[in-house]
Amino acid sequence: MADRKAKFKNQGRGVDEMRRRRNEVTVELRKNKKDESLLKRRNVPVDLDTTGDETEVTSTTGGHSTLEQILLHVQNPNPEIQLEAIRNARRQLSREKNPPIDEFIRSGILPILVQCLTRTDFEKVQFEAAWALTNIASGTSEQTHAVVTSGAVPVLISLLSSSTEEVCEQAVWALGNIIGDGPQLRDYCISLEVVPPLLSLIKPNVSLSFLRNVTWVIVNLCRNKDPMPSIDTVKSLLPALSHLLTNDDTPILVDAVWAVSYVSDGGNDFIQLVIDSKIVPTLVPLLGHRDEKVNLAALRAVGNIVTGNDEQTQTVLDNGALDHFHALLRASRDKVIKEAVWVLSNITAGNQRQIQEVIDANLLPTIINQLAQGDFLTQREAAWAVTNLSISGTKEQIAKMVSCGVIEPLCNLLSIEDSQVLQVALDGLLNILKNSTPDSVNALCDDIERCGGLDKIERLQEHPNEQLYNMAFEIIDTYFNEEHEEDPSLMPTSTTGQFQFSTNNNSTTTTSFPSNGFNF
Repeated sequence: MADRKAKFKNQGRGVDEMRRRRNEVTVELRKNKKDESLLKRRNVPVDLDTTGDETEVTSTTGGHSTLEQILLHVQNPNPEIQLEAIRNARRQLSREKNPPIDEFIRSGILPILVQCLTRTDFEKVQFEAAWALTNIASGTSEQTHAVVTSGAVPVLISLLSSSTEEVCEQAVWALGNIIGDGPQLRDYCISLEVVPPLLSLIKPNVSLSFLRNVTWVIVNLCRNKDPMPSIDTVKSLLPALSHLLTNDDTPILVDAVWAVSYVSDGGNDFIQLVIDSKIVPTLVPLLGHRDEKVNLAALRAVGNIVTGNDEQTQTVLDNGALDHFHALLRASRDKVIKEAVWVLSNITAGNQRQIQEVIDANLLPTIINQLAQGDFLTQREAAWAVTNLSISGTKEQIAKMVSCGVIEPLCNLLSIEDSQVLQVALDGLLNILKNSTPDSVNALCDDIERCGGLDKIERLQEHPNEQLYNMAFEIIDTYFNEEHEEDPSLMPTSTTGQFQFSTNNNSTTTTSFPSNGFNF
């Protein structure tokens, strides 16, 4: 809980109270299959039988080629024999199941393949060698590093200027796998000036498949955040991303938006770079794109921007982002709905003007409906949304949330076993009570008791988590304590040896007590 609250956005109210950046959501999102598959990709042709586990392949000239035969012929002075050997190596490395990558690395063929990349007099050899290295680099981190150690990166970068498109595209693919291995190899490629020739490939006459590969490499350049790519690198990539966001091809669009989402996940300085690049007016309409893959990526990018400061958040709102959320909250995928509520939770942690924009967009009832009926992950985000509002909002805004029915679903969360969500729900209830008027606090307490919330809060006084215990105790002690002060008018008055009690007819009866007490 402390880690999450430390990520809150509004430093003016304290890191324990306001908007937070949710690292766990980002990690969770990056673990989905679609995203992980983009890190590295093998080039497996659909017209080749690559499903077998055999260790040799049929050559075009008849017979079979083993690894030993490939090594024997790969440096043959006859260019056709050399080409056939490299092609057979590429075919074995293109097998869908169990490609013999380690066997090829141990054989010592990598430096030979790198040397073949320099064969400007024989572009087919360059292409096949680049393809083979692409598939080796698609493997484990150790296998990728073996390609780098063999000296492939500078030569592959030089091939980005090749006049042969298939050679250039295969070099792009190989570099994408190397960059996708992690920040170390990403920064190594950047240090060798991979970015300028890569961006020069984004031009009107490039093929669609080629442009998809270039966009994917840009995603990998932006992807890792430990550390983030340098500010200068990001500045050089953003104009290209701004252009790619206008592309009609969905795979290109999805990748370009993911790249923006990764950049905007680097903190306020990187968020400002995105805003200064004028990407936001193009990005926000993608929240309403017909393809949910685009919606999800756009939600992640917009969501990261609204974790910034209030001015950065306002840029998103000024571009009409909230207009898209009614549709997003009715999406067919729970993941889209969860992300949409997450974005709204960061907006309700902003200033009161921004909270009012959420209210004016009539989104509070929908958020509260997700709090009541969404899946657990969505309910968790909705709990943050209403609790953030209870911290940042005015008394009138909080009262509006109460009128939309927030109390019962917030109380219902008090029966789950997730300590983090329990604390968020208790925090929301406590803030609502603290901000209620004297006239409304009794009605709120009645609502909490009527829906079973009081019983749940009383049980939380026995919770082993000290924070939960303290919050539950504070609510009970402050708002549900049944020990009322006695009416002074009903208290007996005393004189020497006597007590006088008031009666309904305002007469006074004096009762004397024996000095030595009563005897029974």
